[in-house]
Amino acid sequence: MDTKELEKSIGYDFKDKELLKRALTHTSYAYEHHVESNEKLEFLGDSILEFLSSKYIYRNYPKLKEGEMTKVRAEVVCEDSLYVVAQKHHFSDFLYLGKSEAVSHGRNKPAILADSVEAVIAAIYFDGGLEVAEKFIIANLKEAIEKSSKNVGMKDHKTVLQEKLQENGNVHISYEVIETVGPDHDKTFVVEVSCDSRKLATRKRKNKKASGNASSRKGIK
Repeated sequence: MDTKELEKSIGYDFKDKELLKRALTHTSYAYEHHVESNEKLEFLGDSILEFLSSKYIYRNYPKLKEGEMTKVRAEVVCEDSLYVVAQKHHFSDFLYLGKSEAVSHGRNKPAILADSVEAVIAAIYFDGGLEVAEKFIIANLKEAIEKSSKNVGMKDHKTVLQEKLQENGNVHISYEVIETVGPDHDKTFVVEVSCDSRKLATRKRKNKKASGNASSRKGIK
């Protein structure tokens, strides 16, 4: 697979093309072809991403308190945010997927695409160094960090929903995982939010916390 277009899009030309291929290799493909997947690169990329985004927030937003910086980072270093980065650079066109994953539309799954971004970050680090990896991260997350920093004082959707529902007295609000879909390494959680046993909304996300926030957001509407 020719990765020239991808390299042009991300602004980095790999010296070791095999390293980039490994970063784009999903476990399903690795299992079928007996090659190494991108899981270990993803592991490292996650740490690099967290460190460099923390460094950027620390240096560029000195008025934010520690807790606020943590919130900004959490909002930006997440599946939804990395999925946007993957879409921007058309990562889906370059993924190596196994037959079963390809058939189940794995090329468009947010978790797979987000993981591939973290793996590519680690690959860039190994191929070009920390400075180049930092350039890629900031170029792609700078706007999201700026937006998050402006909204950091706003209440999350769970809090807003709770306050709205309790305007006329105490009520019992519950969040329940009603369905779990997918293999252990790629689970999707369906969370339902209810008020006094009355169903308000459900949402699917790749982690329970995100599902709860999403269902709360839907419940507010």
